[in-house]
Amino acid sequence: MTEMPDALRLAIGTLTRLPVPAPRTVDRRTAGRAMSFSPLVALVLAVICGLPLLIAHERPLVALLLSIAAFTLLAWATRALHLDGLADTADALGSGKPASAALEIARKSDIGPFGVLALIFVVLLDIAAVASFAHPRDAYVSFVIAIVTSRVALVWACTRAWPAARPDGLGAMVASSVPTFIAVAWTIVVIALGWWLLSTAGAISVALGILAGIVLLVIARRRLGGITGDVLGATIEIATAATLVALALL
Repeated sequence: MTEMPDALRLAIGTLTRLPVPAPRTVDRRTAGRAMSFSPLVALVLAVICGLPLLIAHERPLVALLLSIAAFTLLAWATRALHLDGLADTADALGSGKPASAALEIARKSDIGPFGVLALIFVVLLDIAAVASFAHPRDAYVSFVIAIVTSRVALVWACTRAWPAARPDGLGAMVASSVPTFIAVAWTIVVIALGWWLLSTAGAISVALGILAGIVLLVIARRRLGGITGDVLGATIEIATAATLVALALL
């Protein structure tokens, strides 16, 4: 029986709570390959966690509860790490302090006012956007597309354009570890997927979601000096929300 590659072990172990054997070797090459696998890992998570959205219903309140259930499952499956990254990044950026001080704020385990506001705003956007679809199939497909799109934004965050903000941590491990052509390839694939499943609105929404993630990366590079593990999580959450809102509006 063929053993699971180290990169896939690292991708699943880092991005989900699923129990997998620890990778035998963890270096930048393995980390880059792991990040390249992230859209595939996200596809599996989204397909499973979005299943409550396929339950037939006719009431808006039921749609809202099913949307909450899907995102709760997703948060559990990912250990809520990306939401934590969003909160820490919001506190760091909102502090207005120099990069070194802002990074120390992000390291703290507590959540400040900017983090709380960011969490509330983004989570409510996600839930409301998915609950707004009249047909369960549209809600489910939009959920899956948005989650996969967010991990494509993560792949972009690991290309050469974004240096590490500090010399240690996940950001330092994966910064500049993914070749740009892989990010381009994933972008083409997920835009094509959006177009195939939801026509032009799907393709445009995917592009806007990735763009929103890149905008956050630009801000993080300017304010913090580059990416950290928290910034990666925030990129995922912002890209997810932007894709879902665009799909709901379009």
